[in-house]
Amino acid sequence: MVTGAQISDRAGAKLLVIRLLNVFTALQIMWADSGYDGKPLASWIWWCAAISLQIIKRSDLPGFQVVSRRWVVERTFGWLLRYRRLVRDYGRRTGHHEAMVYWATVMIMTRRLARYQSGAPPHGRWGTERTASPRQYPQAA
Repeated sequence: MVTGAQISDRAGAKLLVIRLLNVFTALQIMWADSGYDGKPLASWIWWCAAISLQIIKRSDLPGFQVVSRRWVVERTFGWLLRYRRLVRDYGRRTGHHEAMVYWATVMIMTRRLARYQSGAPPHGRWGTERTASPRQYPQAA
């Protein structure tokens, strides 16, 4: 959900939860950044939708540290920022920017589904090891 800069993160989270209730009724856990931290927001989400809000904070240690579930958000932002229209705020309205986010996610998912439909699932998934197969070159006559 895209909101204007005048709306705080916590108010935007409340709007998002209201939207989610119309679509996803079985949602139980919601992961959020430290910008959404606070007992009033977590208790409101639990009271309104029975969704547990878990805040995933960055590590304070120097250097790179793997933080559980943080990589999901960072990876998703990396995928979305491949699209030129999402790198900068070109649109004047939030609806235009939200439509571009939908467009980018549809493109990402259709490419992934097309790879899966081509016969082989993505490497490193579905419990199989990634093995290199020897290439077959045409024999010269």
